[in-house]
Amino acid sequence: MALPDLDKAVGHSFGLEIDGVQIKQISEVSGLKMEQDVIELKQNTVDGKYVIKKLPGRPKAGEVTLTRGLTEDNSFEKWVKDAHFGKMATARKGGAIIVYDYEGTALKRYKLTNAWPKSLEIGSLKAGDTSVLTEKLVISCEEITPG
Repeated sequence: MALPDLDKAVGHSFGLEIDGVQIKQISEVSGLKMEQDVIELKQNTVDGKYVIKKLPGRPKAGEVTLTRGLTEDNSFEKWVKDAHFGKMATARKGGAIIVYDYEGTALKRYKLTNAWPKSLEIGSLKAGDTSVLTEKLVISCEEITPG
């Protein structure tokens, strides 16, 4: 069995692809979580013992938070504007979070189904501060699947 190439496993950068448009300047991704409910089945066995069986339930919808440095690109703002004005037919989109290695090759993709922007937060503005201004986009989706 070959040893894994752990150098490739380092997430160097991240991107968001929504309806074929790629945004590669994402610096942080959080909330990539695939989860489902647990159903507890309580019953007695034939010999009278009480047991609890855990069964898989419905998948849970997810929320992913993307952080990037503030740029002139206003694609996040346009998308948020559609959702805030109730244009959900155009706001709901299919897309993916992409993890890139050092060479810019895609390592892994996480598909987002019916994703729409829940909120957009601009980092705190302080006069004289030397930190990078960021924007955080929280995306709500119906399903997150590896692919």
